[in-house]
Amino acid sequence: MLDKNHILNRFIGYVKIDTESDPNSMSTPSTEKQWDLAHKLADELKAIGMQDVSIDANAYIMATLPSNVAHKVPTIGFVSHFDTSPDFTAKNVSPQIIENYDGSDIVLNEKENIVLSPNYFEDLLLYKGQTLITTDGTTLLGADDKAGICEIVSAMEYLVQHPEIKHGTIKVGFTPDEEIGRGAHKFDVKKFGADWAYTMDGSQIGELEYENFNAAGAVIKVKGKIVHPGYAKGKMINSMYYASKFMEALPKTETPEQTEGYEGFYHLHSMEGKVEETVLQYIVRDHDRDKFEARKQHMLNLVKELNTNLGSSVFEIEIKDQYFNMKEMVVPVMHIVDIAEDAMKALNIQPLIKPIRGGTDGSQLSFMGLPCPNIFAGGHNFHGRYEYVPLESILSATEVICKIADLTQKRYL
Repeated sequence: MLDKNHILNRFIGYVKIDTESDPNSMSTPSTEKQWDLAHKLADELKAIGMQDVSIDANAYIMATLPSNVAHKVPTIGFVSHFDTSPDFTAKNVSPQIIENYDGSDIVLNEKENIVLSPNYFEDLLLYKGQTLITTDGTTLLGADDKAGICEIVSAMEYLVQHPEIKHGTIKVGFTPDEEIGRGAHKFDVKKFGADWAYTMDGSQIGELEYENFNAAGAVIKVKGKIVHPGYAKGKMINSMYYASKFMEALPKTETPEQTEGYEGFYHLHSMEGKVEETVLQYIVRDHDRDKFEARKQHMLNLVKELNTNLGSSVFEIEIKDQYFNMKEMVVPVMHIVDIAEDAMKALNIQPLIKPIRGGTDGSQLSFMGLPCPNIFAGGHNFHGRYEYVPLESILSATEVICKIADLTQKRYL
């Protein structure tokens, strides 16, 4: 039986440490404060009995739980990230504990009238009767992905303390800077030494994901010409007007707010403009590789067409791939998804297998040679003041890790 209060206190201890990452920093980790939790985690892994605990110059943490069976079993791994999103502050996180949640509104901050309501966040009703951990309305919580770290550490501690649960060699890895897209960039897959792994970085209980977007970033620069507006006739070129032509030419129904499931999109996430130059920044997403390539080509063709019509190179475009759909790498070893699904079913958890409308470290790790599906960590409403996580989901995810270890060794008896 897992120690509920022990695990709750562990999670609270993690989220109170500010580990916000910084996309404008070129160092790894991108913020010095990430070291605070990194060192704590390394010390904790040693304290619970893990072997070969290491923390490298970039704050990547790895550790090993040796096999306790005689037969040969593939080495499996579990991975989570300890940074939190720069989208919202993680300074002075003050979690609130709501026991036996009754399904009503939760006042996060009475002074500022910040309310977490099931009328808006319907998923709350899934957790009536459970213990919810919320914010105080002024910060994010950090369940993304400190819930995942808590689950991995707690599962390893439980396996160390209960050798009657049989397992092969298990590796754990904790990374910085996932929230700014760099979590896997300096991950040493060879050193990690696992045959496959799972990221504990999903949301709702039961989530099991092995498909994600193919992703690219596009920067469109539109050149103009500044002239005194009183004497601008026939001379001024207002880059902002031309930029709007590009924006209007993309499909109106293929944006994030108009799509779901497997539907891809173009997303204008930043725009800075003056008469002389406007810069548009897009992200391009699609699960289907051919459709993804077609989306990028459409943007290239559009720039070419606009320049041709204008008779000059007003538009410039640069597109860079960011990550790809891990499905390509996971389907050939689909048994690793089957094991996770069977583990959930054995614990009476209904698996929710669906595509990720985003990416994880697992997508990059999969293309680095470490197939890596994603499993629920339990949190909801990430990256903002309404973030929460049910304690029971953290406990369930911890049990899933232990059951995966058990089922993997049984598969190779």
